[in-house]
Amino acid sequence: MDYLEGLCLGRLWSDTDFENRRHLSLFLLYGVFVDLLVVYNYLTGGMNGLISGAFLQKLIIFVVLFFFCPAICFSYYRMPLWGKIPILGAQLVKYGSLTLLITAWARPKLTVSFGDLKEFLISYLNKTLEQFTDKYVDTAGTFATVLGVISGGVYIVVVVLLILLAALLIPGIVFCVARFLQYWYDKVVSMLVLADYTEK
Repeated sequence: MDYLEGLCLGRLWSDTDFENRRHLSLFLLYGVFVDLLVVYNYLTGGMNGLISGAFLQKLIIFVVLFFFCPAICFSYYRMPLWGKIPILGAQLVKYGSLTLLITAWARPKLTVSFGDLKEFLISYLNKTLEQFTDKYVDTAGTFATVLGVISGGVYIVVVVLLILLAALLIPGIVFCVARFLQYWYDKVVSMLVLADYTEK
């Protein structure tokens, strides 16, 4: 329960030490989770409206809960259990809408249909190796093909690794930025508006 409270409420409203611990695994797992949602929709078309559509509606939900966060979180520990559950639920909805905002942004980037993916990859591979081979024709002669395949293959591997790394890290970075902005917005509201009602 402390972990859930720390995750949902954040450092300002939570009395746990969640923020003081390293959560690299959570950061990476969040990226994997977001990627799985995007890949699932890409491969099956399932939950299309939830994962890749309704961007504006998701944004509105996130923004509303973002700005109302101080009002619903400052009294969390003064509430009985039946009052705490809706607060945690609202925070989960906020981060859920953020997650779906990321998927709605990322999914349209996959412009090649799954049926054409194999042909696209083969075409990209051949084109890349051909471009690298052409660079060595004048200088390497008969070894141009070998050098082109080696350098082109290394280039493709690097590109794939960078794409996978970006797909893994970008969702976590967005999540951390959102939490950072939420903390400072909450802190300003706490000092200027809720100072008479809070002890923090």
